[in-house]
Amino acid sequence: MHIKNKFFINGEWVTPHATATIDVFNPATDKPLGVIPDADAADVNRAVAAARDAQAAWSATSPAVRADFIERICAGLKARTEELTDLIAADIGMPRKMGRRMQVGLPIQILEVCARHAREFSFEERVGNSLVLREPVGVAACITPWNYPLFQIATKLGPALATGCTVVWKPSEVAPLAAFVLAEIIQEAGLPPGVFNLITGYGPTAGEALVTHPDVNLISMTGSTRAGARIGALAAERMKRVTLELGGKSAAVVLDDADLEAAVRATVNSCFLNSGQTCLALTRLIVPEARYAEAAKIATEVAARFTVGDPMGDTAKLGPLVSTAQRDRVVSMIRQGIEEGAELLCGGPDRPQGLERGCYVQPTVFGHVAPDSVIAQEEIFGPVLCIITCRDEEEAIAIANGTAYGLSGAVWSSDLARAQKVARRLQTGQVEINGGAFNIEAPFGGYKQSGLGREMGRYGIEEFLQYKSLQLPA
Repeated sequence: MHIKNKFFINGEWVTPHATATIDVFNPATDKPLGVIPDADAADVNRAVAAARDAQAAWSATSPAVRADFIERICAGLKARTEELTDLIAADIGMPRKMGRRMQVGLPIQILEVCARHAREFSFEERVGNSLVLREPVGVAACITPWNYPLFQIATKLGPALATGCTVVWKPSEVAPLAAFVLAEIIQEAGLPPGVFNLITGYGPTAGEALVTHPDVNLISMTGSTRAGARIGALAAERMKRVTLELGGKSAAVVLDDADLEAAVRATVNSCFLNSGQTCLALTRLIVPEARYAEAAKIATEVAARFTVGDPMGDTAKLGPLVSTAQRDRVVSMIRQGIEEGAELLCGGPDRPQGLERGCYVQPTVFGHVAPDSVIAQEEIFGPVLCIITCRDEEEAIAIANGTAYGLSGAVWSSDLARAQKVARRLQTGQVEINGGAFNIEAPFGGYKQSGLGREMGRYGIEEFLQYKSLQLPA
């Protein structure tokens, strides 16, 4: 059992004002995994006050020194990679082999990029008779989800530290344990007191107290569209800066001249990543009507290779969903798809064979899914793929754009120029073309209800800055 009974505030581990606690469960076993404190308004006030008091001195620190601190944090993460891999596997259920690379390795890479940008970024420039300054926004409230505990904070913490902002972090109460390890690493790195602060608690209480706090200048949040809309409304009432990375219902558009097998394989792999608990997952596969049977066969074969089992072992490609509530939602959506008349190609609502405990679901593929059906329109956040047919390229684009979301997408064609032409018409923040890899230097964020602002690379750095013009004599 991981018993956490203190917050990290102002460079110290402190006893919470609140006495309430939150139980953390292992989704693979349904057994208790840990206990964390549940912050109240007094705890939030203490953390924000520490960040506010530290901000002026931290912003006056040179970017090179700030980069040095980020690199020390990277070194600490590298030293504790195996510990963090095991902890996150137990906390969210991602198999260890994948988790080592995605849940620990990738956050380290993101922080390393932020350190480099801190050294190279131009924080001021001359424009005519003006000296344009890029200054830190101030105190940043960072609110992160459970599916990628370290990745999501790295995309916020790195830019915040690089630009001279201070941070109060509230991770998801569902998978919070890695946050405490990161706080230990930050303490060992010698980051000045108050620059980084950690509290835990529920969104409607601790989260909203943080969002509405008068001394918080920016809110950077990753999570559901519903939660993002709430945070955006609260922030707008107080004229606070927000960056919101929200839900998705991303489509892979397979044109009639595409390598069908490569396209379908890549889409299934994307859809099932982290048991489907990935916001940019390609969950809709749009194929020409004439190639549906072939696409359905390939998708079913690929899905069959996704063995489900214990994330601590070496054989499972899919672990459990993160919680009973999440499993219940995904199973309900699978049943919804069956009721709507979609063709169930594999999987279904029943438990995987031999897994009577834990939050496991079968990897599921639906065929002949209606574009306006619930399962084609709503984010499921589980290993559920919808295959949708189209008559031609124009209809494929219309279907791809026909949801409230716009986070990611993909286009497949043997003609690269044609693929790029189609990609330009997709209403989404990023598009993979013929399997193009995710780029941590490129901007990441969404159109429409998938969010506001951008993360990654210099684009993420800019979200934590505000502009000031000094008008000099001519």
